[in-house]
Amino acid sequence: MNYFEFYGIDESFTPDTALLKKKFYELSKKYHPDFYATESDEKQQEILELSTLNNKAHQTLSDPYKRLEYILKTHNLVSDGAKPQLPSDFLMEMMDLNERLMEVDDANELGHITAEVLAIEGDIDERIAVLTADYASLDDTAKESRLNEIADCYFRSKYLLRIKESLNTFASRF
Repeated sequence: MNYFEFYGIDESFTPDTALLKKKFYELSKKYHPDFYATESDEKQQEILELSTLNNKAHQTLSDPYKRLEYILKTHNLVSDGAKPQLPSDFLMEMMDLNERLMEVDDANELGHITAEVLAIEGDIDERIAVLTADYASLDDTAKESRLNEIADCYFRSKYLLRIKESLNTFASRF
């Protein structure tokens, strides 16, 4: 079941957090397994599944990164193990950063690379914020186009995450 449908709210990258929490608590009470202890095994299993769904939905929709990934997955723009097609200029920039990182000699140089990576990450995050801000108000055609742009940013950020992990590894050397 779609988490947004489960909570009875519109798909949004920026849902009303108070409403989200309210729906979670309402369903937590409604589907609490202790209230169904005397029911049949089938009913208890159904309630347990609904309670689990409620917890997963809340964990996903209350975390901005998980929510973004979830929305992209529901629109088949992200799948486990899929290799995204990133623009060659971005890949060249990342390759250059990786090469410079492999050759880093001192903490000062590592600091410059780290600052550069954080600036790129900031740009990606800012672009995602702009793209998601008015998403709910778009028509279906515009949403589809916007989702593709958001997916591109998502894949860039995932790629950048690997470089940030390398930065952490190299930082321990200095």
